[in-house]
Amino acid sequence: MRALVGTILLLVLLCQGDLQAGAFPIADKVVVDKSDRQLLLIKDGEVFRTFEVALGIRPVGDKKREGDFRTPEGSYLLDTRNPNSEFFLSIHVSYPNSQDVREARARGLDPGGAIMIHGQPNEPTRSETYYRTRDWTNGCIAVSNSDMIDIWLMTDNNTPIEIRP
Repeated sequence: MRALVGTILLLVLLCQGDLQAGAFPIADKVVVDKSDRQLLLIKDGEVFRTFEVALGIRPVGDKKREGDFRTPEGSYLLDTRNPNSEFFLSIHVSYPNSQDVREARARGLDPGGAIMIHGQPNEPTRSETYYRTRDWTNGCIAVSNSDMIDIWLMTDNNTPIEIRP
């Protein structure tokens, strides 16, 4: 329900002209620095916004298989958007790429998938403090709901994303 309310608010603001595509920069690259817990929006080689993130509950190391609770590392694309996910908005990361699939299959594993940048759960099971102070996802990149609105508006589909250790 909260995702629907957030989506409706976003659409109302867009329709009223309070938020317009030309009113803020659109990133040509996104970088996630896992060790610093930051997501950077970059345009023309310059960082113009920085956001704090939460990662998978096992944040150190690259994602190798389904269920390892790790956030992948590498180069991907932000390829689709879901305004009605179980979290406040979500943008899909194109993990696994062909190299991830090859490496997982060579080990007889499923590489997993469904890696997203998303906001907070629509139906939280923990306190707000928990979500703000811990790595809590299954491997996704989580931000506050207000930050998710900014990221949603300042990226396009097929924006490259680099996830660094």
